[in-house]
Amino acid sequence: MLFRRSSFALILLFFFLTGCTGIALRPTLKEDTRIPSGKIEGNEFTGIRYPFNVSVPPHWKMTTEFPDFLAKFGYDKPSPTDKEQTELYLFNPVTQSNVQIDFTPANPGFVANQKVMEGLVGMGASTLKEELEKERVRFDIGPTEAVTLKGVQFAAKKAATYTVKGVKQEQGWIYGFTEPYQIFILYTIFDKEGIDDRGDLKKILDSFEVVPKK
Repeated sequence: MLFRRSSFALILLFFFLTGCTGIALRPTLKEDTRIPSGKIEGNEFTGIRYPFNVSVPPHWKMTTEFPDFLAKFGYDKPSPTDKEQTELYLFNPVTQSNVQIDFTPANPGFVANQKVMEGLVGMGASTLKEELEKERVRFDIGPTEAVTLKGVQFAAKKAATYTVKGVKQEQGWIYGFTEPYQIFILYTIFDKEGIDDRGDLKKILDSFEVVPKK
């Protein structure tokens, strides 16, 4: 019952086949995984492979390596040979609420605008809905929202809330674009009494910034 990075990939493949101009709007870029994701100093991350910065509250952790606990939620550890790698994982070690940030070069013919971003996150909701219905889980999918991220041209968000084994959780996905990159932010928030992970998520997103390369 997860909205995965691979779900975005399938949606984008469909969009590329039906919604691109066929005209190269930008050079073809490839991710070079030989370049390190970035450096973590205290609670701040500075991107190297891609130009973004983000920080977390003091009780959260950041890592560029796949956290093993994500496997129990159904996420697959990426292979070193994968063409695309998640740049950064952020998580609260107490609640296991987590955020994954992933950049990828945009297709040369991809035409971005706010309407496109909102349409794509809406298609993602259909993917998650099918999975939840298979598991017979009651859920609520919220409205599509425009999201403001510093240095990002267009971004939209969608989220679903549901309860599993008595624990309420929110799973959300943000899709953004800023020339020449696509940005994927996936998050899961687990409700625990007395802990404000939703407030922490807002702080994380408020700190996120794509910075121009010098």
